[in-house]
Amino acid sequence: MLTSNDIEKIIPHRHPFLLIDNVIELEAGKKVIAKKCVTVNEWFFVGHFPNKHVMPGVLIVEALAQAGAVAILSLEEFKGKIAYFAGIDKARFKRKVVPGDVLTLEVEIIKMRGILGVAQATAKVNDELAVACELMFSF
Repeated sequence: MLTSNDIEKIIPHRHPFLLIDNVIELEAGKKVIAKKCVTVNEWFFVGHFPNKHVMPGVLIVEALAQAGAVAILSLEEFKGKIAYFAGIDKARFKRKVVPGDVLTLEVEIIKMRGILGVAQATAKVNDELAVACELMFSF
């Protein structure tokens, strides 16, 4: 298991924009399972929405991308590099994510060619699908 301190050694994101709390499974370059514990103290709940807190879908996708970056940047040949979004396809938002939820972020790298890659990603709460998408990235 990787802690937030370990994650910060792999990807460049820092508070308040580091959106994964720990990694519970990692197969470098292939697959990652990470967790995000959503609390009412998150910075984005100040304005989204003040009277009905809902985690923004784009931030769930960002959390998935960060988890995927951990998987790729754990490979020796990519250590110290930065992974950038190159695209998002087939994004579907199936349920709201609210304070108290624990997101399980699963990302599987399905294609790598040179400096480009594609990953299948899901975010779930208690095995219930919240978000599914395909992420493209480059270095």
